[in-house]
Amino acid sequence: MNTEQKGIVPIAIEEELRQSYLDYAMSVIISRALPDVRDGLKPVQRRILFAMMEDGFEHSKPHKKSARVVGQVIYKYHPHGTEPIYGALVRLAQDFSMRDCLVDGHGNFGSMDGDKAAAMRYTEVRLTALAEHLLKDYDKNTIDFQPNYDNSFQLPSVLPASFPNLLINGASGIAVGVATNIPPHNLGEVMEACGALLDDPQRTDLFDIIKGPDFPTKGMILGKKGIHEAYSTGRGKFTVRGRAHFEEFREGRTAIIVTEIPYQVNKADLVQRIAELVNNKDIEGISDLRDESNIRGVRIVIELKRDAVPHVVLNRLYGMTPLQTSFSVNMIALDKGRPVQMNLAEVLQKFLSFRLEVVTRRTQFFLRKAQERAQILIALSIAVRFIDEVIAMIRQSQDAAQALCQLTSRQWHLEESLLVYLRAWQNNDNISHTYHLTDSQAKAILALRLQRLTQMEQGKLDQELKECHESILSLSALLASPTQMNALMKKEFLAIKEQFSTPRLTSIEKDLSGLTDEDLIECEDMVVTVSVKGYIKRVPLSTYRSQKRGGRGKSAMSTRDEDEVSQIFISDTHTPLLVFTSMGKAYQMKVYELPVGSANARGKPLVSLFPVTESESIATLLPLPKDKKYEYMVFATSSGHVRKNAISDFLDIRSNGKIAMKLGQSEKLVSVDLANDDHDILLSSYNGKSIRFSVASLRQFSSRSSTGVRGISLKPNDRVVAMNVLRSNTYPADMIDAYRNKQYQDTDAAAQEQEQILSKEQFQDIGAQEEFLLSISEGGFGKRTSSYAYRCTNRGGQGVANMDITVRTGSVVNVIPVHDDDHVLLLTDKGQLLRCPVSDIRISGRKTKGVKLFRLQEKELITSIAVLPPEQGEPETVTEDDGGL
Repeated sequence: MNTEQKGIVPIAIEEELRQSYLDYAMSVIISRALPDVRDGLKPVQRRILFAMMEDGFEHSKPHKKSARVVGQVIYKYHPHGTEPIYGALVRLAQDFSMRDCLVDGHGNFGSMDGDKAAAMRYTEVRLTALAEHLLKDYDKNTIDFQPNYDNSFQLPSVLPASFPNLLINGASGIAVGVATNIPPHNLGEVMEACGALLDDPQRTDLFDIIKGPDFPTKGMILGKKGIHEAYSTGRGKFTVRGRAHFEEFREGRTAIIVTEIPYQVNKADLVQRIAELVNNKDIEGISDLRDESNIRGVRIVIELKRDAVPHVVLNRLYGMTPLQTSFSVNMIALDKGRPVQMNLAEVLQKFLSFRLEVVTRRTQFFLRKAQERAQILIALSIAVRFIDEVIAMIRQSQDAAQALCQLTSRQWHLEESLLVYLRAWQNNDNISHTYHLTDSQAKAILALRLQRLTQMEQGKLDQELKECHESILSLSALLASPTQMNALMKKEFLAIKEQFSTPRLTSIEKDLSGLTDEDLIECEDMVVTVSVKGYIKRVPLSTYRSQKRGGRGKSAMSTRDEDEVSQIFISDTHTPLLVFTSMGKAYQMKVYELPVGSANARGKPLVSLFPVTESESIATLLPLPKDKKYEYMVFATSSGHVRKNAISDFLDIRSNGKIAMKLGQSEKLVSVDLANDDHDILLSSYNGKSIRFSVASLRQFSSRSSTGVRGISLKPNDRVVAMNVLRSNTYPADMIDAYRNKQYQDTDAAAQEQEQILSKEQFQDIGAQEEFLLSISEGGFGKRTSSYAYRCTNRGGQGVANMDITVRTGSVVNVIPVHDDDHVLLLTDKGQLLRCPVSDIRISGRKTKGVKLFRLQEKELITSIAVLPPEQGEPETVTEDDGGL
């Protein structure tokens, strides 16, 4: 087939596809997806607002059906489907999408839950007062018009916007290869920034005026770095967070109340996401979730469990749900039909340049109208002054055309006053006194009503001509002065700001997005309590008050089924804990991760915190030191074995734990403590034996699976109940004996002996190094004994007597180092707790039974003790009759 004869030109398909796709891409970019930098509107939005203004949908008039607007837009300007047009109209009316709505809607226009608007036959709309400032003066030759799709109507290529709508309401759109995402801003701040740029066009730093985006859904922006980057380059990202607070809804129960959510977040999806995380146990501590939002605002209620930490739960909600999101800014808009990425200052400068053009064209329009009116007024003034001649000419004329010809062909003499006005109009001082009327002037004379011939009407003509003259001079001066033009624009900006500005909705906060759970927890001293059957809790130390020695105490834990309180530990919430179980496993956690409870609460089972067996119990809760003053970790078992490891062997422990020590059959891990080579180890047994040996005598093990070496030889039915780390003795035994005789007996013979053996400095130095060991028995007896009473020997021996064990005293429960200003906590197997000063407990020798500390009920036994150091603060002391702690 001869293609040339058929008028067919062969084209490569690659070239045709490339060109067609580029044409399609540009059509989408320019005619659909991207807003114009001048009025901040996409074509469909611009056509909707213009159609509403043309059809009289002003804010001062009643609402009209949305279907009418959609129909007019399709008929005149936008021949597409009803859904995209109505969807664009709905968004212009949504107060959660637009910072300052351009359409005032009546009816259901959707919700933050993603609900769709009602059908357009049900909803009604009209323009807002602010939207009319986008359209103001469009009929005064301020903008260019273009033909519609079939050349039957004219529509504006851009609206003569009085404010930078692109920044105030933002914009988002995805075209082919190009996307834009501009956040909304506060109108007052933007208008103030426009005024600042008019004063200093070279200014680029506007951060002190425009603080940041201002979203209609409120919330908060974390940090300023991302905002400054977006404003400086046109691209940037920052974090947006919803706002929440805590409310007490029951005694001891807290709820998180979410009142603001991030911009463009679907509230229903947010609630569903929280529910999924709770059901999957990704977030612990939430007992109930409901949405109580209404017409007054957002209210999502998240009820917490009694032992949950509100700040931690909220922080996890921020990290795992859309309650905290990031907003990516990409300031791309059409500038003269081209997509351009601009920073904040450039966007405002483009708008100001366009606004100057609008104001200039509007001024020229008013000047032209004033000049045309001045011509008519001059013609009417001539007719009034020469009324007899004018009437004669008209009466002599055969028709209107002949009268018009005679009026324009006649030379009229101008008075000096009229000549002044004519010179002002034509800006020419050489105008002749003789004047020829134009056709429009002659027509105005022919249309002159007889009532204008009265003296009053002649005066009005002169006054109007004077006002017109002044207007021409003023408008001409305005056009000739850039300073006056800027002042007028600034005045109009200020008027819009005063009329429509509202306070900021979105606050700019310090960037807290990188905070960990620990950063949100107040550093507070806690009493950690553990029961034999594996229940654990933490209680603020301030819950307990002091009693006199011999009091009855107050419940520290609610026990059931003969469950016994086994251990207590004092530490602050930020302290990392190494948790060693009786079966030799180690776990790591922070104190704040333990469940919080009241003084008489039972706590939470260990199996919910660690993967432990039912036969396991906690042997030691060991706080890791914040400094590096310790080198080793020393282990002691119930059968008397000890082992020394480097602390670094236990710094990295995963959530499933690790083996800390290999144990024999029926052997249990009793205690783990930190030590150095200049320390001594004191092992104490259930039957009242103790042995002291040097840490340096233990070799360091590199393996965690070793059983260690023998520390003390035990008799049958005996077991190790305590291990303590003591300072090593640096003085010979005779000096220690001399010190003890002088310190505790103070006899003349002892004094003489002390003077012979010890110098004053040696006596004071030995006293400074002295430590006291508090021994507590099951029957509630206790005593303090100097550490000097326990001589350092080789490990592996049977030790020396530690306490006089009788039926009344019972066996030894624990042995702990104490100071005079410490307080001691005693716990019984019935869950009773007593707190009393250590200074109330008598200092006695190794072989004594001590004094009665706790008045126990029948078959009630002391199970554990703990010491409160002096930095915990001096508690209030109450009498036994007070019945409290």
